[in-house]
This record gives sequence, C-alpha cells and structure tokens, in this order.
Amino acid sequence: MRVLVKAAVFVLMALPVWAQDSGTNVAFAGLKTDTTQPVKVTADQLAVNQADGTATFTGNVVIIQGDMKVQAGEVLVTYSRDKKAIQTLHAQGGVTVAAGTDAATSDTADYSPDTGDLILQGSVVMTQGAAALSGQKLTLSLKSGTGTMSGRVTTIFTPGKK
Repeated sequence: MRVLVKAAVFVLMALPVWAQDSGTNVAFAGLKTDTTQPVKVTADQLAVNQADGTATFTGNVVIIQGDMKVQAGEVLVTYSRDKKAIQTLHAQGGVTVAAGTDAATSDTADYSPDTGDLILQGSVVMTQGAAALSGQKLTLSLKSGTGTMSGRVTTIFTPGKK
C-alpha cells in the first residue's frame, strides 16, 4: 500500500513548476486501460450489505482491471440496482494506482468502471518514469489516458542529456 516512488538518478537540474488551481492537463498513457475488462477484488475481509447494494473490502485490498492495479486499506464497492455490475469503487487508506511505468498515490480514490473515470484526492503524487507530479486532486479518464492535476501542482523532471 505504499508507493514505490524512487528518485535515484543523478539530477542535473530540478525545476518546480507551480500551476494555477484551474489544473494542469497532462497525458497519462500508462494509466489508460480497457474498462471493459473484468474487475477482480481481493482483500483480508469482506462485509456485504444486501439492503443497500454495497460491499466493504478491508485489509490489503487489491483491485485489478486489465493492466491497472489499485491497492488500499479499504474499498467500498457500490453495485448497480440489479446488482449485476459494479457502479463505483471508493478506496481509502494509502491508495496506490499503477499501470505500466505510471503510478500514483493518494489519500482516496473514486473509480467508475462504467465511465472509466478515476479521481484521486489528497496528497496526490504521480510518477511517470523519472518524472514526478504532485497536487491535491488528479482526475483521470482511463479510456482516453488523459487527466488533470489541480490544487497547487508541482512537477519535477530531469532534462534529457545531449
């Protein structure tokens, strides 16, 4: 449940960039996934509430859909009215989302498999290879691989060598 954010290489220059609260648009191709793939959820414990159509997974929760993997301490799953499909997933407690070389951590994450929208909030850190981007809210479209980071955005990158 912890992010593997390692900045190791010899950094010639680090440049913080501050963006306005309106957000910074960036591409997240590594977090693009096939939202038609099945969603697999594993955890230490499961509590089901048939009356309201929810299931709460707790302890070492791992969610996998296609190439995307989400880890958290707790995940609340809300099912559709007919209880045949997942409507939303709300993760909290050391949330990590990873796919390919892209990874992100946050306090919470909300995911809608139907729309492919993933919203991470609270101390969000996104890494793409050696580059890092942080802010308070990251809104991703997993169908298109695009997203917006907002809330005092900071980025650190290493310029390429000539």
